[in-house]
This record gives sequence, C-alpha cells and structure tokens, in this order.
Amino acid sequence: MEFRHLGRSGLLVSEISYGNWITHGSQVEEEAALACVRAALDAGISTFDTADAYAGGRAEEVLGRALHGERRESLEILTKVFWRIGPGRNESGLSRKHIRESIEGSLRRLQTDYVDVYQAHRFDFHTPLEETMSAFADVVHSGKAHYIGVSEWTADQLRAGHSLAKDLKISLISNQPQYSALHRIIESQVVPASLELGVSQIVFSPMAQGVLSGKYMPGQAPPDGSRATDASGSKTIARFMQDDLLTAVQRLVPLADAAGLTMPQLALAWVLQNRNVASAIVGASRPEQVHDNVKAAGVRLEDDLLKQIDDALGDLVERDPAKTESPANRP
Repeated sequence: MEFRHLGRSGLLVSEISYGNWITHGSQVEEEAALACVRAALDAGISTFDTADAYAGGRAEEVLGRALHGERRESLEILTKVFWRIGPGRNESGLSRKHIRESIEGSLRRLQTDYVDVYQAHRFDFHTPLEETMSAFADVVHSGKAHYIGVSEWTADQLRAGHSLAKDLKISLISNQPQYSALHRIIESQVVPASLELGVSQIVFSPMAQGVLSGKYMPGQAPPDGSRATDASGSKTIARFMQDDLLTAVQRLVPLADAAGLTMPQLALAWVLQNRNVASAIVGASRPEQVHDNVKAAGVRLEDDLLKQIDDALGDLVERDPAKTESPANRP
C-alpha cells in the first residue's frame, strides 16, 4: 500500500480506501462485510469511509463492529452528515442542531471517541454557511474530529467554506466527489480550486459504479448478483448502462491486458494519476475484490496509455462542472 497526505495537513491516508456505501447493512450480509473489512486491513488499507445515512445508520454500526479491537491510532475513519437520518424536521441538513446531534450518533455507532475527518455530505442551501462551519469547529475543538471535509461541493463553495474554516482555526482538508475515467466533472474547476486551497480529493465511484470493471456487456442482461440487479444499486448505475458507453468500456480491456492490469486496477490507477487525488474509495462484496483492487496502489500509467483511454472513451465522458450539485431542498 502507498500513502498520501490529505490536503496540506500532516494526515496520511491509504491510496486505496474502503467505503461501505450501498454494501454494508443492505446489499451484503454482515459476515461477508466483516470478511471484506478484514481483507482490507490485511492488504494495508488504513482509511475507512462511511456516513450516518448509509443503510439508515447500519453501515456505521457494521463498520464499528468490524474495526472493534483494532489499534485506533493505526486507522483513519471518515464519516459524513447531511442526508436525512430520521423523521424529525431537523434530522437532515447542516444546521448546528443536526451536526452536533449527528456526530454523537456516528461516534456511538462506530464505537470510537473521534473520527479523523468529519464531512459535509452535501452543501446545505438552507443553513447559513457560518452556522455550519461554526458547528464543525465545535466538533473539532471538542476533540470529536481532527479535520473536516466536504463532499460534492463546487469550487465556489469550497473557497467560501475554506475561508471560514481558516478563521475558525480548523482545517478543511478534503472533498469527496464522484470521479472516474467516465465522470470527470471536477477537473475544470474543483481541482484547480482545491490545489489553490490545499484540499485533496477522496474520490468515490472510481469504477463508475462497477461499469469500468468491464463485467457489463452491451446488449446483454447484467450478471446475477451485480449492482445493476440490486434494488438500490440499480438506480445509481442506470445512467452508465447504455450500450454505446458499455461498448466503449470494452475497448479498454485490451489496454488493461497490455498493461498487465485487471480492469478494476486500471480504473483505480487512472484516478490516482491525478495529483490532487489522495485516495480512491472502493467497496466490495467479496474479499477477493479487495485483494485485486489494492494492487492499483503505486501504479504509474504511461502518458501513451492515458491517451489511448481518452481515445477509447471519446465524447462519452461527462465533463460538465454544473453536475457538481447539491439538492436545492433539504432531504
């Protein structure tokens, strides 16, 4: 495993991090989830990402049980707040009330006294940013988080949040966007702003919901047990399940073979070529997937191969920075 600094902080994170969105507490039985976390630890992954809203809190609970007994100082645990977690009118968003109550719930479910990075899961248009950042500052100054991060914020939102964080003497060091060879909306605005501010990307869906694994074939039904056949996963992957896009992805198979990489390794190595990316989040339903994924750490892709990937995917790549959006209304 290789490690990178998160933003301009002294915190190191593993290039491949393990996340449990969709899987733990919903798609994968707990015994399999625990086996995947054990595989991640055995492979040298030290960074684990989750959120209070994943599977209604069950994902945090499973991760807490999976990491119980591990040396806490050897782990980086990240969680998030924003999406609705209960029926109350204040159980979503980034108000002071919700942030202060949510961190307590996350720590309880994760069985830890603190998280390393506490992240705003989206931008909240209905709460003054000053209130949100002040509440995050309270969380950090009380020792319940070391740093703060955000997810899917625009360049302007990052600049505003970072400025307030600096005034409050806390460190906003990360953004968690969707990023893959098929989804590059952060490249034109978010990445330049992040480099300016000293913020790193911890990217989710580096394999485009599994499409870049190459297992989905154009004109054919999805494999049994795949994300595209899962009740919740099928909704998030639907926009990638187009025959022209799946055909383009198949053009990457000989490129991966020539580089001595599996398709998932190629997809992960691709995002890690971006110097602003500190870590790529992977999920898994089987331990062998984890063992395959970690081999992407430290891989250097030659410029010629990067160009061939661009040529293979062509204009099917999503690049519109306007797609970096948070919901206009609180969930």
